[in-house]
Amino acid sequence: MQTRLKTETISPPRTWAEINLSALKHNLSFVRQHSEQQVMAVLKAGAYGHGIEQIAKALDSEHLAYFGVASVIEARKLKNAKIQTPIYLLGPTFPEERQEIVEQRWVASISTLEEAQHFNSLNRGCEKLVVHITFDTGMGRGGFLPSALHSAIDQIQALPNLHLAGIGSHLPSADEDREFTLRQFSQFESAVSNCKLEYLHLSNSAGLLDYQSKVTNLVRPGLMLYGISPIARYQELLQPVMQLKSRVSLVRTLPAGHGISYGRETILKQDTRVATIGAGYGDGLPRALSGNNAEVLIRGKRCPLLGRVTMDQIMVDVSKLPVCEPGDEVELFGKQILVSEIAKKARMIPWEVLTGITPRVTRIYQ
Repeated sequence: MQTRLKTETISPPRTWAEINLSALKHNLSFVRQHSEQQVMAVLKAGAYGHGIEQIAKALDSEHLAYFGVASVIEARKLKNAKIQTPIYLLGPTFPEERQEIVEQRWVASISTLEEAQHFNSLNRGCEKLVVHITFDTGMGRGGFLPSALHSAIDQIQALPNLHLAGIGSHLPSADEDREFTLRQFSQFESAVSNCKLEYLHLSNSAGLLDYQSKVTNLVRPGLMLYGISPIARYQELLQPVMQLKSRVSLVRTLPAGHGISYGRETILKQDTRVATIGAGYGDGLPRALSGNNAEVLIRGKRCPLLGRVTMDQIMVDVSKLPVCEPGDEVELFGKQILVSEIAKKARMIPWEVLTGITPRVTRIYQ
């Protein structure tokens, strides 16, 4: 009896993200040209959806001060990827995580004396553990308030098993409220001007682009590393790292009066060539784009979205294209349609769109 061998068809991805590592390095170079301070590259949330291990590997030889991550889970991924750049935990940690932090020599940011004392007790008999203090200048997310800062510095410096290497704060409104942000800079500078520590840091992307500090020596770029500026006038100096793409799966001419997508909110006013594209909110394309004049790019031309974004597919009007065929490549966002445009039309922010790109989207590194 003959055995039939089953063969699997190798299918190309329906939706994929092209990650341009040259653009990433261009953006880092711009950070360094714009600010002479040392750099902590922020890689939290999967490097803003770009893939934390691959982005870390691309930047590991760039002599950065730190990689900033949000959690022990993310730090562990970098450790398993054999990353050599020091790892900095941007937020508070849970007590049960701290033994691993001590063993791996990750750098913790301290918001309470209890945290510091716990780390000190866990690190007995070892080389001093490097930590930073978080200073709350108005974010309200963690850290020591101005009235408690200097006492905290003295008490943490007195702990025998810790080495206080830096103080950092965060800017909640650098791209929205200049007056408040300037007050933050002034408060931070006044509070730390006499601190003899290796690192003083305050600026995120918007902060380092649009403000000057008299005392800081470390910046923490996030969004701008990935080629999107939180301040529009700097956008032309950056290169988007991610292009989210898909393919046309079907092209049909539908008659006037035909409804499109769930809810039939779009009813065609005339005969229309409609392309179906294999991407939807299941891939991270925001459903909130529905009805908000969103477009995609096909054969170099913008084509309007029709009807609601569904989980796996969208429909667009391709009537103005001379040719449109199944298999045609579609840019959902990237170089021509910036993710910031998509975010604005969806009433979101670019950070939210990028970090919402789902695991089923294939990342291709170039």
